[in-house]
Amino acid sequence: MTERLPATERASATERLSARAVVDALADDATFTELPFAIREPRPDGPLAWPGYDASRARAAERTGEQESVVCGTARVGGTRAVLIAFEFGFLGGSLGERTGDRLEAAYTYAREHRLPVVPLVATGGSRMQEGMLALTQLQRVARQSALTREAGLAQIAVLRDPTTGGGWATLGAGADVVLALPGAQVGFAGSRVRPADADPAAYTAEAQVAAGAADAVVRPEELRETLGRWLRLLTCPSGTPAPPPEPLGDDAGLPATGWDAVRRARSPRRPRAAAYLDAYFSDRAAISGDRCGGTDPDGMLCGFGTHQGRTVAYAAQTGTATRPAGYRTAARLIRLADRLGIPVLTLVDTPGAANDAEAERQGAGAAIADLFVAMAGARTPVTTLVIGEGGSGGALALAAPGNTWAAPDSYFSVIAPELAAAILKRPPREVEATADQLRIRPQDLVELGVIRGTVGP
Repeated sequence: MTERLPATERASATERLSARAVVDALADDATFTELPFAIREPRPDGPLAWPGYDASRARAAERTGEQESVVCGTARVGGTRAVLIAFEFGFLGGSLGERTGDRLEAAYTYAREHRLPVVPLVATGGSRMQEGMLALTQLQRVARQSALTREAGLAQIAVLRDPTTGGGWATLGAGADVVLALPGAQVGFAGSRVRPADADPAAYTAEAQVAAGAADAVVRPEELRETLGRWLRLLTCPSGTPAPPPEPLGDDAGLPATGWDAVRRARSPRRPRAAAYLDAYFSDRAAISGDRCGGTDPDGMLCGFGTHQGRTVAYAAQTGTATRPAGYRTAARLIRLADRLGIPVLTLVDTPGAANDAEAERQGAGAAIADLFVAMAGARTPVTTLVIGEGGSGGALALAAPGNTWAAPDSYFSVIAPELAAAILKRPPREVEATADQLRIRPQDLVELGVIRGTVGP
């Protein structure tokens, strides 16, 4: 990382908030306290004796008022105390060196000792060239601290400022539990000077990273304080009590008379879907997005955290469409995060089945479903499931809690759709309804079979 920036980047850099200005914009009034850190014995021009390095750092200090590229401290955001790590891009491009690593390690250690979430406010061009490989290895140091904090069950919420590139993106940014980004921020592993000359600049933006499933949301600056405060509150309220299943929102016609009646009611376009259930269940909620593997499924799976009767509950909800591989991976990500933070989970089952087109196979449908089965089976936090519509085969069962699944009256759960079962058995179409009865897919059938705990509603 060199000190001088191109003219276009110098212009945008003048519009960036300093590290302390960002902290002031986010922290509750008069709550920020800077953290102490170990003082490293100075070496002339750094570990590589890079000519002019000391002079560059002195100019950066004079220009910014900081002694390093990060400012670390504790503050309350929306009433929740957290460790804030604010990058100062004006100090050698917010680059990471040995002394940066010292401050980051001290901040993460303090967070673990005091059971506080960590909020990296990232604005960096990467590792500091004037310190060579010793600067690059700070990424391993940061990754270790992040991993220890994750193992301690503490949340990490990153805010991507402009720019967030190189190792800062690949550790503090992309490695966080929830990733928020400012509009138009440059975000990508490759900075503007090292990417291919013909690369599409739109691919290296906050918006592109959200679309690719690598970040959760783009948040406008004026909304960031409230949004960050909400996330901190939601992710710092563990509970060992299972989430109660939601009340049914459909008609009050009672349980279905036949198997085909159950199918017909579950497929009705008038039946309430996941969004209506979530709105009724939560007083407020915040969504996560993306599988961190390049995909999203916004039309098939809704995931996030919300407040139900004063406590946090995580949710993963199918929307009534065929679930894509990215949807299953996002749900698995949600469940593992909630499990690590000790937050109960609510899942809503509603899908005719997993997407089975050629593209879904290329995207790893089987592996994604298998991973969700494993996440559900291994969860230590309580998981509650309500089947609110169609329960289509393994693509639905993967989201169902073993031993704590309930069903709404206008739902069904089947090993396979009745039409497909009849086709496999070489039965004529007129026998589809009878086949539905034979499969015993009604909510009351599932209770009798011991597949689910019970039905909700009268």
